[in-house]
Amino acid sequence: MVAAGILLSRIIGLVRNRVFAHYFGTSTAADAFNAAFRIPNFLQNLFGEGVLSASLIPVYAGLRAGGRTREAAAVATAVASLLGLAVSLLVLAGVLLAPWLIDVIAPGFEGEKRELTVRLVRILFPGAGLLALSAWCLGVLNSHRRFFLSYVAPVVWNAAIIVALVMFGNRRAQPDLAVIAAWGSVVGSLLQLLLQLPTVLRVLDGLRPGSLLGPGSRVVLRNFGPVFVGRGVVQISAYVDTLLASLLPTGAVAAVSYAQVLYTLPVSLFGMSVSAAELPEMSSATGTGEARAAHLRARLESGLRQIAFLVVPSVVGFVALGDVVTGALYQSGEFTREMTLYVWGILAGASAGLLPSTLGRLYSSAFYAMHDTRTPLRIALVRVSLGMLLGYGLALHLPGALGLGEEWGAAGITLASGLAAGVEYLLLRRALSRRIGATRLPAGLVGRLWTAAGLAGAAGWLLRAVLPPLHPIAVAALVLAAFGLVYFGVGLAAGVPEARAMLRRIAN
Repeated sequence: MVAAGILLSRIIGLVRNRVFAHYFGTSTAADAFNAAFRIPNFLQNLFGEGVLSASLIPVYAGLRAGGRTREAAAVATAVASLLGLAVSLLVLAGVLLAPWLIDVIAPGFEGEKRELTVRLVRILFPGAGLLALSAWCLGVLNSHRRFFLSYVAPVVWNAAIIVALVMFGNRRAQPDLAVIAAWGSVVGSLLQLLLQLPTVLRVLDGLRPGSLLGPGSRVVLRNFGPVFVGRGVVQISAYVDTLLASLLPTGAVAAVSYAQVLYTLPVSLFGMSVSAAELPEMSSATGTGEARAAHLRARLESGLRQIAFLVVPSVVGFVALGDVVTGALYQSGEFTREMTLYVWGILAGASAGLLPSTLGRLYSSAFYAMHDTRTPLRIALVRVSLGMLLGYGLALHLPGALGLGEEWGAAGITLASGLAAGVEYLLLRRALSRRIGATRLPAGLVGRLWTAAGLAGAAGWLLRAVLPPLHPIAVAALVLAAFGLVYFGVGLAAGVPEARAMLRRIAN
């Protein structure tokens, strides 16, 4: 249900990005909008799904598992009150400090480009605050195993932006259209919150006012702090990427954003769905220490296999056929074939960290289920520090060393982030193994998955080479269908259990 909700919201999100690319391409207004959106998005991510899931769900689900439902509802109410107060203050600060925030996050922006970015930040900040509040709804609903609604809710947010762009896209200049799209984002944020709120109030049986700093609330806040800081440093890493991209030629910021939409799709669809579904299950484990450890190992190993089965072909697909994917989604209007190839290169760099970053989400969820938020924080600090150092070197120096144009430093930025994510995954796995015992993917399974994905990539590559000139969407439909069928067929022939399980689901 998590994957179904994410899939629907991501599909409409890809439609939104295609519409945006059609009207903006990699223009100055596109750079301004994407840079502006990152700043209030910092607030959403700090107080959003990851932080609240890690801090609220283990406490809330644990209380409900122990039969203390009224106390659980009181904790949820207190957390909502504290979150609303904190977000309101930060939204106000963001609106007032927007010019200084631009100087930090995009120092390469000047003149009208900088002024437009400041204006967009001030519009987008309140919407980000509403999205942070909707993440509280997600935490409550996930604890009740109501997964679909909270993950499909972003559909209305994306739809609001699409409607704004389509209604005014042919009648307004790009800077004015960027402002309209920003207001569409705010309206969509409100709709996303309102869509979830009635169900949340029903499962809570109404809000239960009580002490803001009761025992349960204090545990949530104690967990919240390290996760907040950990998510913050990871976000800082993302903003460093934007800062470096702003120093590259025009279009780099927008191109990195386009690539990240594609790169984060399998992370969200497969990694987030498994991690989100497993967190309340792992948090509800009872019994002796060894029994809980055995429960966690079993849940982890099952989740790791599911993630690998779906993410390994994503890596090969992005590297071998990234132009097919990018062209189908973006190549229209202002977005040219040259831009498609540029984004493909950036996407290929990001793919280096796709599998480890997705697996790392599941390991982090296991730590959160054990109420350990500090270990993921320490490891996140290592990842961010390494990513910054590598990002600077690869973005600003590697293109020249390879005889490439400066704009290709954007691919170095995403490659550095991917390598740092690989180090984070290895550190998380080693730390968790010390706590509950070894957990890892079977080497035989990994070999079969990469073999199947490699053969599928070769088949897709050959088919693309022999196809006549077609529309990018038609090419993608044929090539990616062949890629998927070959991967699935080889997986079945090789005896991959996840392929057989998927076949049974389809048959039923």
